[in-house]
Amino acid sequence: MITLELMSPHDVAEQIAKLAQAKRLSFNLSQRSLSERSGVSFGVIKKFERTGKISLESLLKIALVLDCLKEFAVLFKPIPPQQVATLDELINEKKRKRGRR
Repeated sequence: MITLELMSPHDVAEQIAKLAQAKRLSFNLSQRSLSERSGVSFGVIKKFERTGKISLESLLKIALVLDCLKEFAVLFKPIPPQQVATLDELINEKKRKRGRR
């Protein structure tokens, strides 16, 4: 298996779809029963497993049924600061609300 760093976004989406399909099968669920349990249409699940294309909301619904939702909680977790010199700096640290570029 190729590491994610060397894969394109399209390749990562396809890999996620394959892993989701394998997880579904390990739970002995059909696409139809996953559709009923998740509230995601059968056609969307078929397309997702074939192409990797799906909305984030539908992916999260599927992840909930497949017991994988907790993995999304760390997806964009902020990197902790390397070193904080003083408590004053930590208290007065402002969080960015928008980017410059």
